Amino acid sequence: MCGITGWVSFDRDLTAASTTLDAMTETMSCRGPDDRGTWTEGPAALGHRRLAIIDLPGGRQPMTAETPTGTVALVYSGETYNFTELRRELARRGHPFATDSDTEVVLRGYLEWGEALAERLNGMYAFAVWDARHDKLVMVRDRMGIKPFYYYETLDGVLFGSEPKAILANPLARRRVTRDGLRELFTVVKTPGHAVWDGMREVEPGTVVTVDRAGLRRHVYWSLETRPHTDDRDTTIAKVRELLEDIVRRQLVSDVPRCTLLSGGLDSSAMTALAARQLAESGETVRSFAVDFVGQADNFVADELRGTPDTPFVHDVAKAAGTEHRDIVLDSDALADPEVRAKMIRARDLPMGFGDMDASLYLLFRAIREHSTVALSGESADEVFGGYLQFFDETARTADTFPWLVRFTDHFGDDSDVLRPDLTAALDLSAYVKDSYAGAVEGVRRLDGESDFEYRMRTICHLHLTRFVRVLLDRKDRASMAVGLEVRVPFCDHRLVEYVYNTPWALKSFDGREKSLLREATADVLPRSVYDRVKSPYPSTQDPKYATALQGHVKDLLAGPDHPVFGLVDRERAARAAEREAPQITQASRRGLERTLDLALWLDLYRPELDLS
Repeated sequence: MCGITGWVSFDRDLTAASTTLDAMTETMSCRGPDDRGTWTEGPAALGHRRLAIIDLPGGRQPMTAETPTGTVALVYSGETYNFTELRRELARRGHPFATDSDTEVVLRGYLEWGEALAERLNGMYAFAVWDARHDKLVMVRDRMGIKPFYYYETLDGVLFGSEPKAILANPLARRRVTRDGLRELFTVVKTPGHAVWDGMREVEPGTVVTVDRAGLRRHVYWSLETRPHTDDRDTTIAKVRELLEDIVRRQLVSDVPRCTLLSGGLDSSAMTALAARQLAESGETVRSFAVDFVGQADNFVADELRGTPDTPFVHDVAKAAGTEHRDIVLDSDALADPEVRAKMIRARDLPMGFGDMDASLYLLFRAIREHSTVALSGESADEVFGGYLQFFDETARTADTFPWLVRFTDHFGDDSDVLRPDLTAALDLSAYVKDSYAGAVEGVRRLDGESDFEYRMRTICHLHLTRFVRVLLDRKDRASMAVGLEVRVPFCDHRLVEYVYNTPWALKSFDGREKSLLREATADVLPRSVYDRVKSPYPSTQDPKYATALQGHVKDLLAGPDHPVFGLVDRERAARAAEREAPQITQASRRGLERTLDLALWLDLYRPELDLS
């Protein structure tokens, strides 16, 4: 998996900049606990932290290839699932191989095909190539944006890294956040390329960014395209199953222990069951892990989002699939621990506001890492197959905004309620969301003869696959890599995404339920309880002790010297929320407490320069 970073300065010789390069590289030691490496030559400096997954002794980086006209050097993060086929093809073309790693396949692939290599890769990846033959840096990110990748233009080149922290470790990068950055931080719109930090950008999914002395250029090598779907229902279901079998088989390849994340929902259960069947062919047993909270199974209270607790369904799947299963049970003290909150903010470089769901994900992954290095996740199946409530909510389907925002306030509270009224007015978040939505829908192509309803549902699917899923993928990557765990996401395979995206909504929901295609494609491996279960999102604790602990932490903030967080947060509202009696602590007020604490820790840890003018 790993973490990558680097610096290109066309006006300098960076061989004397080892101290700065080391600092950039070491910010990502959690992403790569197994090894580190740096490489410099003239205007280029590359750094790498390694999490060893395939070819443990042979995949060290940066990896270089010498050519008659200059060195080609690579730093690579992620996995290429079709590296075996590519290796065979490259060997037929005369390329020698000294290792069994997919890293060397990517390097040799670049030597053979140049930037067009990206179109041949199946996987999750972010990599940078310094090509001394042409004095240029080539940065490539996977199609769905599974692996993070950032860059920051300088006067004479560029800085880059898997995470903002690697870039911010270089003195050339300002820790500056403007109003526009705060707008992105307080809306769930995931503007493509936006990185919140001023001057920093993401390498967008499916994009190649090239930097040379002439400047910076972007090339999109993949995007979600509209195509006719001609397969009937049975053929479509069979195709989905065929793809899933191939994807899971590829993503189980590893030289280190692997497992599955099991929630008892349709997505993770189908994936776990398929993995169990495949590994059983070689006499292996799947390990599975689930998160739970103390007392949740016995004291669960259903609401509109979550109608059932996960644990009974998790155990049904584990028994049916014969997994070696373990529940990771968390208490409120651990979820509210300020040090856990700080670790997630360090992992994400931003106060993203997922509260106890961030904390529990981090704690789950930390526990799993004691047993496994690779985990398969059901992430993105809801976006691919249509699993969220908003796909079936008429108000959300017809709203002139991002569908997930329609009920967001009802379920989680309004983020703008946390901010000072004058800042709320200055940010004008509703206008920002409106403009972002207009840009997001303008590129969705309509099929000839497609009905208004089908086109609307296509648009909603497109929004989820190009905006919302990236929020969740980023969250999962940061939480897992903070503890050196590689999480793979089979449902993000671009072949499956392309195929299912272009199936009409009438086919995606042919039985009137969510994720009809996935349910039928895997019906034979699912317990009946899971087959019949209604979608339930990632769990959140219902223990009132958690909210009480948050109140105590906010009271500490209020009692101390005037904290800079109150330049952003409304102090009076925070004080009222901290004094509420337990029965009055709504989901919205709990979110407000979490947001306040996240912002305060972020300001303490990063000391950003806030430009609110």
